[in-house]
Amino acid sequence: MKFTKKRLAHIVFESNDKASKLFDVVLLFMIFGSIFVAILDSVASLREDYGEAFLILEWLFTILFTIEYLLRVWLSRKATGYIFSFFGMVDLLAILPSYLSFFVLNSQLFTVVRALRLLRVIRILKLGRYVAEAEYLTKSLKSSSHKIMIFIGFVITIVLIMGTFMFIIEGPEHGFTSIPVGMYWAIVTLTTVGFGDIYPVTPLGQLVSSLIMLLGYAIIAVPTGIVSSEMASQKRKDELLLGDKICPKCRYTPLLQADNYCKNCGEKLF
Repeated sequence: MKFTKKRLAHIVFESNDKASKLFDVVLLFMIFGSIFVAILDSVASLREDYGEAFLILEWLFTILFTIEYLLRVWLSRKATGYIFSFFGMVDLLAILPSYLSFFVLNSQLFTVVRALRLLRVIRILKLGRYVAEAEYLTKSLKSSSHKIMIFIGFVITIVLIMGTFMFIIEGPEHGFTSIPVGMYWAIVTLTTVGFGDIYPVTPLGQLVSSLIMLLGYAIIAVPTGIVSSEMASQKRKDELLLGDKICPKCRYTPLLQADNYCKNCGEKLF
């Protein structure tokens, strides 16, 4: 088979034939493989025994990803458009840490950027077509932003009051050396985390602690209820916008005016 530039571009950027799908599958295994190596390399005992093998594998993945990145730049209709796109930046940041190791001391700190390679799975699996479904969540968060801000203000007020009470009740001798420390304890207790580094000793302090823990369970459900209510409301609004949209591929109908992709086959709508 003759691999022209047009054919290569189709294989790299599309996924509607065997060659394209094979390229995506191989790239998918490379991404998960490189992340798996990075995870194992972070374990001191494994790094001590297999550090050299991990280094070889990391450089192998880096070289392959570099070839793929340069291939995408070369095959793109507009190279700068790809380089400065979201996934272009992700692809670049995924290979930079290894090359920075030649110039920057303690460059292992940059290896956390390798996790960005997981974002490329979105492109490979073509999950982008379902991003339109997330519009309900985005619209709901935007619509409920004022309610959420009021709720956060209410929580901050509770934290301030409870933190002050505990500072007065327990005092420095029990670890509550200041109001900010009391507020820290209130936040940890209200969120039901409970690190246990500071805890009340007096009966009154334990009573206040019990109340704030019970209050924490009630408060956790509030943001979820606010957003869920807005999502249901947004769904009803969009359902009122039913139009005559018909999928050009599978002829599925009815479709919402807000739909960008067919719910049946995933075809892009215009």
